[in-house]
Amino acid sequence: MTDESRSETTTIDRYGVMGYPVSHSRSPVIHRLFALQTGQNIQYELLQVSPEKLETAIRQFQRTGGKGLNITVPHKSEVTKLVDQTSERASTAGAVNTLSFKGGEIYGDNTDGIGLLRDLAVNLGVAIEDANILILGAGGATRGIVGPLLEMQPASIQIANRSLGKAAALADHFAHSGPVSACRFNAVPVSRPYDLIINATSAGVKGEAPPYPAAAISEISFCYDLSYGLQPTPFSVWARQVGAAQSVMGWGMLVEQAAESFNLWRGVRPETAPVLKQMKITA
Repeated sequence: MTDESRSETTTIDRYGVMGYPVSHSRSPVIHRLFALQTGQNIQYELLQVSPEKLETAIRQFQRTGGKGLNITVPHKSEVTKLVDQTSERASTAGAVNTLSFKGGEIYGDNTDGIGLLRDLAVNLGVAIEDANILILGAGGATRGIVGPLLEMQPASIQIANRSLGKAAALADHFAHSGPVSACRFNAVPVSRPYDLIINATSAGVKGEAPPYPAAAISEISFCYDLSYGLQPTPFSVWARQVGAAQSVMGWGMLVEQAAESFNLWRGVRPETAPVLKQMKITA
């Protein structure tokens, strides 16, 4: 083997996740497991970057040969200003969580929605079609999942938020795609039962008074928290206490959105089931 060919076979492609804070992220573990499973030679880094340094950090990562980045809170909306090309799903969401660097350009995509759908439909067997869905919160996380959920043709999506204006703006943004409406947390319509309730707020985790409307829960409600933790989240505990049919945390979405990012970068889709099983064991 020549020195040149040896160099080619030992090249490690660099990836990472940028957020603020980011020390809690499990993405490095997930991508390491994906790389081992698929035989990919990659390095995946934790990169804590404050908002005012985001552009500089991304440009430097790109300039020094980085191949791709995951973008997490609070940068998903701001980073849309820095990309040269944006996927349709990222444009619809108005948020980017995956960057790919190719030929001097930055490509932005959003894998959150497909990650959630795969976890709900494939891993958990939740039916989205004709379902009445309630989403709590109207931030970036909600923006990333409403479009993909509407593509599955639910009966309705109700977005509840502390501020009606923010929820209404989001409902208006997606109104052309399906039946979306908005309300305040304390005015959630309960004339019909909700099949799926998704918590996209971090209120309970942050210690604030959780805005969970107990009247919206019924014995048919499947409750899903986009957050995840070593212990059940406040929303997950609350949903069980008030009689939900099932209550789960977002570990599956985390792994599934990572698999979609990995596929965008490496052109190979890892098996998520063994990784999800391992993540839940180590959680």
